[in-house]
Amino acid sequence: MTFTAPVADQRFVLDHVVRLDELAATDRFAAATPDVIDAVLEGIAQFAEGEWAPLARAGDTVGAKWTPDGVVMPDGYPAAYRAYVDGGWGTIGVPEAFGGQGLPFAVQAAVLETLGTANMGFALAPILSVGAIEALQHHGTPEQQATYLPKLATGEWSGTMNLTEPQAGSDVGALRATATPRGDGTFAIKGTKIYISFGDHDLTDNIVHLVLARTPGAPEGTKGISLFLVPKVRLDGTPNDVRVVSIEHKMGLHASPTCVLSFGDHDDCIGELIGPELGGMRAMFTMMNNARLNVGLQGVQVAEGATQKAAAYARERIQGVRDGRPAAIVEHPDVRRMLLRMKAQTMAARALVYYACGMVDRAGLGDAKAKERLEIMTPLAKAHATDIGNEVASIGVQVHGGMGYVEETGAAQFFRDARITPIYEGTNGIQAADLVGRKLAMANGGTFADLIADMRGEARHPQLVRLIDSCEAVGRRLQTVEADDRQAASYPFLTMLSVAACGWLMERQAGAAAGDAVRTTAAAFYLDQILPEAFGLEAAANAPAAVLYALPADAF
Repeated sequence: MTFTAPVADQRFVLDHVVRLDELAATDRFAAATPDVIDAVLEGIAQFAEGEWAPLARAGDTVGAKWTPDGVVMPDGYPAAYRAYVDGGWGTIGVPEAFGGQGLPFAVQAAVLETLGTANMGFALAPILSVGAIEALQHHGTPEQQATYLPKLATGEWSGTMNLTEPQAGSDVGALRATATPRGDGTFAIKGTKIYISFGDHDLTDNIVHLVLARTPGAPEGTKGISLFLVPKVRLDGTPNDVRVVSIEHKMGLHASPTCVLSFGDHDDCIGELIGPELGGMRAMFTMMNNARLNVGLQGVQVAEGATQKAAAYARERIQGVRDGRPAAIVEHPDVRRMLLRMKAQTMAARALVYYACGMVDRAGLGDAKAKERLEIMTPLAKAHATDIGNEVASIGVQVHGGMGYVEETGAAQFFRDARITPIYEGTNGIQAADLVGRKLAMANGGTFADLIADMRGEARHPQLVRLIDSCEAVGRRLQTVEADDRQAASYPFLTMLSVAACGWLMERQAGAAAGDAVRTTAAAFYLDQILPEAFGLEAAANAPAAVLYALPADAF
């Protein structure tokens, strides 16, 4: 099967969900003319189909390899990465002042979707660089920005986020890495970080590590954390004291080296403070919030890839009889059901993530309501889109039948690659906890109420109207209950609200797609058959936490 970038679908969502024309009407995004957007989407499609997609299988079967001299990528990867740099694809969403093209974040998302659907593990490299760029744009000094942003923007250098430590896991406040002043404005960094995607590789001449650490005398917990810029190679060309200890042996994403990094083994690891001392959490969330949207985008990527592969197989595989003649399995009702579900869920996930990306752009223009909307949409986009990616990848294996369980078909790779996405950049349970613990209370509940009002104002399908009403009732109740009861309800509520938001955006697309049988059919299937499933979550979203603690811990 040959990967084909979903250019028409991307453009449709940019037009009718993101409403790109509104962004292009502003001075900041005036360059986002229809001709430019078409050229970007079609250009990245051609590049990804020709350069990155053919490497996806080797990325899975060969993978990145640790050596004493550092991580080595599979054959073809360094050349394909250089082609990405030479093509300027990393510069799409970076401001022109830092060597970028200054196009909307939503357009950058479309570019990353195409790259990631072609080769999901490989596309993690530019995704991580996007996070580093965001942090430096918002918190770096003018000197740091001038030095590092142009090379990060082009992809000549790559970036990483170094948050997690062996003893800390998701509890960032428990980290122990240290940063000691050296007397010249720089810091000596010491500690170990784990789960560092593309923490080492042979694609670029330098890697810019952004590292969370504690300065001497810093308070315990998250208040004592600062963020530091630690290059693999110093500006004078000498290597920094950063060592890749190992890479993880993972279920999937084998083309992405997940590294254990040790800083300061020889007490000679030098870093620079980014932002104010003790300001690490604020800078970290600048990186992580957009990174969470890009992980949600990975859910779209894997769903799109799995759907294309399953549909191609179903059209070719002859099995059984229909109307008295041998038939391709695509002619059988249950296979049609699976394929239509995959298509509708992929469309819904894309709409949800792109909508949130459009809020990034509007927030950057100073739209206060968009900034609040982004806050509440981020956990939905990250969690629900990755849940969809896992579901669609699993259905894709089922469509292939026994051949789906055989690695050579490639269906299983989507399933394995997808499974990390609900875990990293804040587990989906953490996203749900954030939704009910912080986002529902924003503006005294006004942010949530505004979302409900906007969805209700457009909703026409009776099931969608009913689900929006249910979400409103559950959301209001959760703002009044004890913390344990809120957390117990968090995941079913997040899913209910996400499905309502997807239904809202699918109905909007259907209204703009008159005469387009694929989009209108997929939207009808979503609203008639997928959306009503969310009503089954209402009981769990209203249940107190007591039953979860009815058994002692050792009973599990």
